[in-house]
Amino acid sequence: MTTKDFQEKSAFSIFLSYFRPHRKLFFLDISCALMISLIDLAFPYISRWCMYTLLPGHLFRVFWAVMAIVFAAFAIRSVLNYIIVYWGHTFGVRVEADIRRDLFGHIQELSFGYFDKNRTGQLMSRLTADLFDITELAHHGPEDIFISAVTITGSLIVMFTIQWRLALVIALILPLSFIVVWRCRASMVEASAMVKKKTASINADIESGLSGIKVAKAFGNEEQELDKFDSSNDRFKQSKTQFYKAMGRFNAAMEFFMCILSVAVIAVGGALIMNGRLNTIDLITFSLYITTFVNPIRKLSNFAELFANGSAGLHRFIGLMSTEPALTDAPDAIELKNVKGTIDIDHIKFSYPTGPEVLHDIDLHVRQGETIALVGASGGGKSTLSQLIPRFYDVTDGSVKIDGHDVRDVTQESLHRNIGVVQQEVFLFADTVMENIRYGRPDASIEEVEEAARLAEIYDDIEDMPDGFNTNVGERGTLLSGGQQQRIAISRIFLKNPPVLILDEATSALDSVTEAKIQQTFDKLTRGRTTIIIAHRLSTVRNADRIAVVDSGRIVEIGTHEELISKNGAYAELEKTQELK
Repeated sequence: MTTKDFQEKSAFSIFLSYFRPHRKLFFLDISCALMISLIDLAFPYISRWCMYTLLPGHLFRVFWAVMAIVFAAFAIRSVLNYIIVYWGHTFGVRVEADIRRDLFGHIQELSFGYFDKNRTGQLMSRLTADLFDITELAHHGPEDIFISAVTITGSLIVMFTIQWRLALVIALILPLSFIVVWRCRASMVEASAMVKKKTASINADIESGLSGIKVAKAFGNEEQELDKFDSSNDRFKQSKTQFYKAMGRFNAAMEFFMCILSVAVIAVGGALIMNGRLNTIDLITFSLYITTFVNPIRKLSNFAELFANGSAGLHRFIGLMSTEPALTDAPDAIELKNVKGTIDIDHIKFSYPTGPEVLHDIDLHVRQGETIALVGASGGGKSTLSQLIPRFYDVTDGSVKIDGHDVRDVTQESLHRNIGVVQQEVFLFADTVMENIRYGRPDASIEEVEEAARLAEIYDDIEDMPDGFNTNVGERGTLLSGGQQQRIAISRIFLKNPPVLILDEATSALDSVTEAKIQQTFDKLTRGRTTIIIAHRLSTVRNADRIAVVDSGRIVEIGTHEELISKNGAYAELEKTQELK
């Protein structure tokens, strides 16, 4: 389904759409549930027949044959119950897997701006806890309602054929109980939605706390982190308490009406016996049917909680799936092919959705194979400008073009395929060195990965690792040094081999010795490519074809190193400042 489908269709129709691929398992589950209900309905009626006919008529042989059949029926019932538990849960897991696949795929399509505003832990909660609740609803919901409806309706029909007056009393109590239960269910849904919000919040805090645990230890702030966690944990505890309070009211009401049903049968049945309108055997039969009610009513009780949790999770899932990516391909977007690398930034302006304008009328034209360096004070807009080229964000005004094509008129996939980005903060996946390098081109051969490592001058380091290219790099690459992490990131770009390259302060986090070594690798990497370099250390960009000084969202100077020094302007001032350091 598309994002538009999630916006327009009802939650129920969206929910059912995930049943269709697995409808055979669903109908197997429901069929077994129907047979279990029929066995449960038959037992009181067979018992009544035995007491009315077989035992008084001394038909003992037939009685034992009937008991053997009943025993076999309950044995079959156990097998049916096994099928429901195993295949029913298998059906639920498959639905969950389909939903998770669609949700993760949709998250992949969302734009950079979405992740600026939403925490990782909250998205993790959407992909785990919420989907588990939807799974439980998918499996148990239809099954519980079906069993309950068949059993209760069938029991009432049989009871009306035995003694309509007593059956009418039960029939009047049941709707009253359902009305009370339904009202209690509404408060459970509201409380469950709040619990999910708090669960997402605490997951986000846990993710943040675990990610920053080394920083907390370095500053001796473990107690502060624990206080922050306690605060979030208390909010979760309070929301969970409210949910259990609502669930307590629900269960109390349910238990009350279950007891009232038994009391009503004995009281009204006793009165009918006194008036000669009912006998003891029929009263026992009614009692057996009331006992039969217990399991369906308890299933309805469980369903209320499942529905509360599952519907809250479903609406949160639909809410995220309904979120439109801020950036989408134009309907007539073309694929960017045979890229030469000419970049034209024509009088652009840019502002974030909730902030002031950060780039003001920037005009910059980069020739094929040219290296342009963007320098200036932090916060001047250098990184923001570089992120507009691969269209991580859209310009507010003006245009960004590659080989004459506006980046808004080409597919994002082809645009990203032709642009390589190396950032200051390298992200490595918790996988092997081989797979982290191969991320630059997933279909690359082992030989191509090794060649990329040689070009990035990391091959010898990898060979010295315990398992070579199969060495696991740890969470976010923590088992490697900063220089090794950066070289692996560079290896990805060599493997990807894009015509346009953006180096966003790619060496600023490294020491000067490591930076000098990696700078040689960058010189090799940038050869023959159109390159945008963002740097704080001017020593790393002196050989750039041109250097642009970005200040307060504007390009205030542009030229070669020698030209800018001779102007004795903003660039020369930056040079003097760094020399003093």
